[in-house]
Amino acid sequence: MKVGIGLPNSLLDVEGPELVSWAQRSEQRGFTVLTTIGRIAYGSYEELITLAAAAAVTQRISLMPTVLVAPPRQAVLLAKQAATLQGLSNGRFRLGLGIGGRDDDWLALGTGASDKGRRLEECISTCRAVWAGTKPDGALLPVGPTPTDLPIVLGGYSESAFRRAGRLADAFVAGPMPPEALVGAYEVVKASAAEAGRPAPVLYAARYAAIGDDVAEEADRNTASYYGFAGEGMVQMIRDAILRTPDETQATLDGLQRAGVAEVCLWPLARSIDQVDRLADASKAFQ
Repeated sequence: MKVGIGLPNSLLDVEGPELVSWAQRSEQRGFTVLTTIGRIAYGSYEELITLAAAAAVTQRISLMPTVLVAPPRQAVLLAKQAATLQGLSNGRFRLGLGIGGRDDDWLALGTGASDKGRRLEECISTCRAVWAGTKPDGALLPVGPTPTDLPIVLGGYSESAFRRAGRLADAFVAGPMPPEALVGAYEVVKASAAEAGRPAPVLYAARYAAIGDDVAEEADRNTASYYGFAGEGMVQMIRDAILRTPDETQATLDGLQRAGVAEVCLWPLARSIDQVDRLADASKAFQ
């Protein structure tokens, strides 16, 4: 099983240059992918621009938003941005897409928050058509650049999201959920893929982490800020699942490997760059 790391682009008080340094250190410490979480109506650094900056200062590590709230964005432009990132990174980019959990991310972009699943599927269809060279309505020429092998990764927590991933995705990323729930979700993904006559998507997973007692309060504060919209129950659920020690991290990675996960991403909840080293040391058995 491979191990990746998130960029702290959504953490409180993080500054732009920190993200660039974090990307460089993550590659140096052997992580296989850099990911981002993100929202629109929040003080986070936008995912695609953040990953473009990371692409410029790295050479090997893969890049992926996990996952970008896609349908409110203009789909043709999103396809062009993704293809651009794929070219700039020399083929290291994967496009992670979802619908998000907040209506205000949609409303902030001037679009209604209805028919989310259908609109995500339309966005995927548009992206793949653009990448294949199909001219959008009104365009005199195809929209380039033309990417090579640009994977689409889908996330989500509902059965409809699992089934959509089976039908349409190259990979499915399971957010923080108990191992038994992850296994059950992936069974739905695989069944949906079989019904569609296509290979099962690769299984990715993610876990929040903040290693060390010295960052416990910071991690709790970041969790409350990012998930407070969903109520104290959600905040506490995320806090309870944070990997806070090397032993917890190693045990969790062992469990995810047994569940068939191909790659796991450790999303940080503390911004200090030494978290990269702490997480690398905690997961070194998998690198």
